[in-house]
Amino acid sequence: MSELVRDGSGGPSGGSGDASEGASGSARKAVGGGRRGAVDPVRALMHRHRELCERAVDPLEIAAGLEAHGVTDRTAARFRHRDVFSLAEEMYARVARDADPAPRPAAPEHPGARAGWAALALLPGTLCAATVTGLRLTEGQPRLAVAAAGTLAVTLGLRGALRRGPLSTTYRTTSGTRAWTCWLIAYALLGDGLLSAGVEGGPDGPWPPTTAPVLALALACAPAAWCAHLFTVRARRKLTASRGLEEFAVSVRPLLLGVFALFLCALGTLLALCRQVPSAPGVYDGHGAYAGAGALGALLLLARLLTTRGFTHAPAVVLGAAGTAEVTALATVFAARLPGCSFVATPVETVADAWGPGAVPTLVCGAAALLLLIHATRTLTRASAHAAPGGTP
Repeated sequence: MSELVRDGSGGPSGGSGDASEGASGSARKAVGGGRRGAVDPVRALMHRHRELCERAVDPLEIAAGLEAHGVTDRTAARFRHRDVFSLAEEMYARVARDADPAPRPAAPEHPGARAGWAALALLPGTLCAATVTGLRLTEGQPRLAVAAAGTLAVTLGLRGALRRGPLSTTYRTTSGTRAWTCWLIAYALLGDGLLSAGVEGGPDGPWPPTTAPVLALALACAPAAWCAHLFTVRARRKLTASRGLEEFAVSVRPLLLGVFALFLCALGTLLALCRQVPSAPGVYDGHGAYAGAGALGALLLLARLLTTRGFTHAPAVVLGAAGTAEVTALATVFAARLPGCSFVATPVETVADAWGPGAVPTLVCGAAALLLLIHATRTLTRASAHAAPGGTP
């Protein structure tokens, strides 16, 4: 199944994994062309996807490729088939072959490659822990230097962790997506302290950072990588064993939810452990910041799982919406100081007074993560989403 998108005839295309109507339109053209020319419409469709049919090792691989190109069960009915899988079975049976090829076994992952990405996944958390320790041991200008050097080191470590292993992707992400992701992480570090100071009439000086939840997020890179690896491996096994697209979707949906729940448990454990770490002087330690970090971690994992499989549009939109909501929350607090504008901060101040400033990112990132989870249960359960390597070396 991993050879599906090698020839460009099947599999998700970069930029958006959703089935394009243009692709389904090409299938309809094949039917229409067949009717006008009184030729076999299935043969016309086979000609359009010739390389996919020739390379396929089973009907499900053809079905996944057709699905990725927007061919639905309604389209299959135009070819006088009950569903896409039935159509794929006929296409597979009618492909001329000199000899039936043996099924291609999935290439096993080399232990050295797995150890490589596993070590890289530990790097952001290790560097972040060293930075937090350095902040506790320094004051004044040395502390600023440690913070700057630590931020740079963690950023480079995170970049390395995302370039190899299950969290890596060959699909190009937009600069807007990267910018909003950086903003969401920066808000987790500085936003709660700034919002709290703004509500109280400040800030009168540098607002305190929130280091412990961000440390937990950095440490969570390792379980995120392993959860993504588990999902990829198990999904491909189910893809091989399934006899139809619907059967595969039904079997992989609990797997997705289970892996997501497993990551939330790991992230929750890390947040609880980091909460026990004594805070450095001048560090904000609001309890709501941990819930916000948990919601942000869930959002970032789902966004990355979708991105690694070519579904880049929905994560970009949702991350941008979440970042915009946090920017708006901060802007309204400070805009309320203008004459006659005190009412604009009423919603944010009401939430902050009731549950603390950490409730803002919790609500924003929690709602965004829920939207992406619903989207993921519809897109990551498609066979075409797992027909090509998802980034594991």
